[in-house]
Amino acid sequence: MGSRDDDLRYGGITLLASPEGGRYPCGNSLLVAGTEATALVDPSIEVGRRGRAVGPVDLAFVSHGHEDHVAGLHVFPEVPAHAHPADAPAVRETDALLAGSGMDDVAADAFREELRTGFGITGHADVREVTDGDVIDLGGRTLTVVHLPGHTAGHCGLLVEPDGFLFTGDIDLTGFGPYYGDVSSDLDALEASFDRLRGIEARWYGTAHQKGVVEGREAFLAALDTYAGVIARRDETLLGLLAERPRTVAEVVEHRLVYRPHVQLPFVPTVERRTAEQHLARLERAGVVRAEGGTWAPA
Repeated sequence: MGSRDDDLRYGGITLLASPEGGRYPCGNSLLVAGTEATALVDPSIEVGRRGRAVGPVDLAFVSHGHEDHVAGLHVFPEVPAHAHPADAPAVRETDALLAGSGMDDVAADAFREELRTGFGITGHADVREVTDGDVIDLGGRTLTVVHLPGHTAGHCGLLVEPDGFLFTGDIDLTGFGPYYGDVSSDLDALEASFDRLRGIEARWYGTAHQKGVVEGREAFLAALDTYAGVIARRDETLLGLLAERPRTVAEVVEHRLVYRPHVQLPFVPTVERRTAEQHLARLERAGVVRAEGGTWAPA
């Protein structure tokens, strides 16, 4: 299971195709080849399936410490993995990854087993910290770290030169919309990261999930605007609920702003709560809603 006919090439970058098309729990992993070294970016479940047939790998880069971005890292235990200091602990240790999700003990214990059996995650000993602007030289090709916090505190993209390929990680442009439901997630920081991306010129914009690669700045900006617009729709949904009657946070969580009702995953309640709390706090700062006796209502 080395290269596949449906793998995609963009200059010196290869996107490793998966049967899921990059849909969670899988993702879009990249191989970036220089004359001196080859980097594996966001080793996914697909890397775990292919194993060493992926080819020689000298180093890994992990955009952030979520399970779907480190699931294939166990294939290359000897290579250094690079991650932002805020997310490096989650790449090193399963306990840190689980702590970052904010799940309660029961849900975390259930998900711990899934991390081991479903994702193959055992932690990684050699994790090296990189931050915004750091450059990894592969020989004739460089990876520049672009810190894009919000999804997680340490979430990062990569600018690959001379190809002009910008990897945006989990700012993934999918119809699902932005995710900001972890302990370290920050909605305001995420929107600032959107603004930063709008200012970076590239030929190709690659995402860690379904969307894959968008070619051209205009197409990317249009897709990013649509993606960011989901945040406003969540505001509208929340305000509609509160207009019916005052609601507790638990009632907003039960309604769901993010996931569809049929989705049953151990982290869904935590993501919904964190998302609702961030929207309510921001709307309160704007004077649109107010808290009263444990419930929220229009101001």
